[in-house]
Amino acid sequence: MMSNATRTRKRSDRRGLHALGCLLLVGTFLALSMVVAKLADGAGAPRLTFLMTAMAGAGCVLLGIAVARHRPLTFDRRTLEYAIVAGALFALPNAMAFLAVRHVGAGFISLSFAFPILITWGLAVLLGLERLRPSRLLGVLLGLSGGLVLATAKAGGIDGSPGWALLMLAMPLVLALGNIYRTLRWPEGSSPVFLAASMMFGGAVTLLPFALSLEPGQFPALLATGTVVRLLLVEVAVFAVLYLFFFVLQRLAGPVYLSQIGSVAAVVGTLIAIFALGEAPPPNLGLAALLVAGGTLLFQRGARAASTTSGTQTATFSPDLEESS
Repeated sequence: MMSNATRTRKRSDRRGLHALGCLLLVGTFLALSMVVAKLADGAGAPRLTFLMTAMAGAGCVLLGIAVARHRPLTFDRRTLEYAIVAGALFALPNAMAFLAVRHVGAGFISLSFAFPILITWGLAVLLGLERLRPSRLLGVLLGLSGGLVLATAKAGGIDGSPGWALLMLAMPLVLALGNIYRTLRWPEGSSPVFLAASMMFGGAVTLLPFALSLEPGQFPALLATGTVVRLLLVEVAVFAVLYLFFFVLQRLAGPVYLSQIGSVAAVVGTLIAIFALGEAPPPNLGLAALLVAGGTLLFQRGARAASTTSGTQTATFSPDLEESS
């Protein structure tokens, strides 16, 4: 007969595999979204209008999924606040990335997503959402080191755009604040797919005044060529998949584990930028990839060990995937 400890360990292992799968999927699609942004910019699409429309389109897709799956749709003051604040904390760094991609390249943008993990982890420890565990700290530092190795190499190749590179340094802080906010203010009883749709709509509303003031009358440009239309549809699909599983991962594994998507996106985005977009490969790419992979696996192992040792669900692995999706 299976003991309680064995059942707990197996359940924790299964939850850990679900989280790892979501992490790899979300990190990869995050990198893809930056690549599509660069292609759309090259095709002449107005950048903020493109991003805003893609967010609104993905929000419609996600809301349709929520309705089709009979998920609860709660429209009250709490969910409205969540949509606006989470949407703003999501839209602003993405807008920075879309505006900067022309100047610093898709590879550097992807690398910027590697840095929120340390800020998120520090905030989570201070707020009592995470325990201070040496193995998990080491995993965070390894993943961050991989991102720094790549970022240092890529920053050296940026010509004439130091201002844009400095602007991108603000992005990790905003992303980390978003990671923490979504956990602390998650509306009780709301499903991830509905909250993902709400955040996308909130992000689109946040960008609307900027798009109207900086790109007035540019919406018809999204329909001017077949290339831009196809890229817009691809970005809508990428956003829908990305942020559906983004919220599943947040509910499943917590804000610090979620923030590892940046390290995955850093490596995947750099590889895509090299092989698909023709950007020059940075030095020490292999070392950076090993550091990111080692940090992710060590963080995963530390989370599983913590859950097994306590015999209860920790703040890192909370509800089951089935309950979250």
